Amino acid sequence: MSSLFSLRRLCLVSLGAACLALGACGSSDSSSSSSKSTSSTTKAASSAGSSGGGSTVSLKAEATGLKFDKKTATAKAGTVTLTMANPQGGQVPHAVAVEGNGVDKDGKVVQPGGTSKVSVKLKPGKYTFYCPVDGHRKAGMQGTLTVN
Repeated sequence: MSSLFSLRRLCLVSLGAACLALGACGSSDSSSSSSKSTSSTTKAASSAGSSGGGSTVSLKAEATGLKFDKKTATAKAGTVTLTMANPQGGQVPHAVAVEGNGVDKDGKVVQPGGTSKVSVKLKPGKYTFYCPVDGHRKAGMQGTLTVN
């Protein structure tokens, strides 16, 4: 009987040790994976920063009339995001677009209260931002974006 008790005790101790070992392995893999992920994210962020970074340009359509609140804007070379708020009290849909130096990209057309956004990789130079809704650009809804 005592050898049966010893055998059970040995099995329980072995089982407990195996569970601890597996738990430690899982924990180690998780933290190792987490640190690899953090390292990759940090590398991606730092290489984005070292390549010039880019920036965000905020514009607003005027509630009455066909124009933006700015005629000129500046941004850093890299991925530039233009956001245009179409004010709640307006009556007309608008969007934001950018063109120049081989680039021509439009954001989606939004109703009053919405925000149109366009992101594009830009090199240093001059670009035009405008509203691509029919007739709006010709009516003067455009400006100059200088990228440094």
